[in-house]
Amino acid sequence: MKRLALLSILALSHAAPAAADMLPGYDRFDLRADHRARPVAASIWYPAANPTYRAPVGDGPIFDPTFAFIGPAVAEGEHPLVLLSHGSGGNSDSLGWLTSGLVAQGAIVLAVNHPGSTSGDSSPRRSVDLEARAMDLSAALDMLLADPAFSPFIDEKRIGVVGFSLGGATALGLAGVRFDGAVQDANCTTGPDAADCVFFRLGDVRFADYPGYEADARDPRITQAAIVDPGFGGSVDPDSLEDALAGMTLINLGDADRLGAADVGPDGNDLANRLPDATYIEIAPANHFTFLGTCKPRAAELLQEEGDDPICTDPDGADRAVVHGQLVDVIAKGLGL
Repeated sequence: MKRLALLSILALSHAAPAAADMLPGYDRFDLRADHRARPVAASIWYPAANPTYRAPVGDGPIFDPTFAFIGPAVAEGEHPLVLLSHGSGGNSDSLGWLTSGLVAQGAIVLAVNHPGSTSGDSSPRRSVDLEARAMDLSAALDMLLADPAFSPFIDEKRIGVVGFSLGGATALGLAGVRFDGAVQDANCTTGPDAADCVFFRLGDVRFADYPGYEADARDPRITQAAIVDPGFGGSVDPDSLEDALAGMTLINLGDADRLGAADVGPDGNDLANRLPDATYIEIAPANHFTFLGTCKPRAAELLQEEGDDPICTDPDGADRAVVHGQLVDVIAKGLGL
């Protein structure tokens, strides 16, 4: 394992493409997949060849939007493709800071809103099905590679995946890591207040009862992976690690403020040291929620009034926008952009 610690705000930079001042292109489509009863909401962010009209993406009461050109032509050339998996209760549009940042590095980003674990549709029983989440992205990849509007612009030898939290576990699955439901059930018995137990215990979930939690979801087309604060790292099947995708980048947010259940470092489940040739990066000051979008001025107060998680509250000294810039740089490097 190669380790890089970013324990303070550092300036990391990579050369941006010449069209960096052009807003990203953005479009939506309905994904029809055999494993889902209804269409899955999917979106694509990409380098634009020209402007169309500027519109906010991901606007709402909590998070700031990201602006994009809607439906322009794709910039010439073959671009690396990145699949993106959001966290529990999240959605892809609220991660526009990341998708637009990767587009600025030349990538096309393909994302879905995973049914059963997305905003307004998040169930403990449905969220435990890691196989279905992984299949969402594999099916979206199938669809995109068959789409004549985009397939000529995709470098099929450079397909990466990025995942955060529950999406981190999904991305690990796509990269060949399998999970053990009985181990996760035991972990939740000894540490029932852990972040990757609380939500599922509310639904009386027994992980061992769900074959989709343990399934082999690897997609051999994926060549790189960057994983941020992944859930369920303490229940990985050790027999799957040796043959998992080599050279993954695993990122933890925070040091004293780190989410214990997502700690893949040596003081946690040490997953980063157990995967082949992985790079481990720590970014602080930050916490798990710092990964989410920048928040509107009254968002923290609204969340407190509603009794929701403090997803807009960062630790002292943390600047969410600056951490986002660090994450874009680190993820882009991990994906070879």
